[in-house]
Amino acid sequence: MHISSTAWYSRFAKSSAHFCGRPRVFVLALLVILIWLVTGPLFQFSDTWQLVINTGTTIVTFLMVFLIQNTQNRDTEAIQVKLDELIRATQGAHNVLLDLEELDDDTLQDFRRRYQSLARAARAELNAGRLDTGTPEP
Repeated sequence: MHISSTAWYSRFAKSSAHFCGRPRVFVLALLVILIWLVTGPLFQFSDTWQLVINTGTTIVTFLMVFLIQNTQNRDTEAIQVKLDELIRATQGAHNVLLDLEELDDDTLQDFRRRYQSLARAARAELNAGRLDTGTPEP
C-alpha cells in the first residue's frame, strides 16, 4: 500500500501536536531551560551559552509552527464539514450558507450584515417580552 506524503505528514503533524501538548513535554521543556540557566555560571554566561538556547528554541518554534498550523487547518476543515452537514440536514435552514467560508470577503460581509440585523431584531423582540425563537422569515 502506497502512503502519500501528505497523509504521512498529516498523521505526523497530528501526533506531534498531540504529544507536544502533554504536560510531560512542557515539564521537559521547562527542565531544559532550568538546566540551561544553572549552567550559565559554569560557562560564564558566554555568548555561546546564550546561542545554544536561542538556536534551540528558534528551531523548535519554527518547526512547531508548521505542525500546529497543519493540525489547526485539518480541525477547521472538519468543523466546516460538520457545520455544512448540520445546515444541510436542518429543515428550513438556508443551504446557500453551505461552504460559506469559500466566499469572497464582500459576499461574506453581506451575509454577516444580514445576520447581524436578524440578531438585533431578535433582541428587540426579546426585550419587548416576546419569544426570540423560531425563524424570522414569514
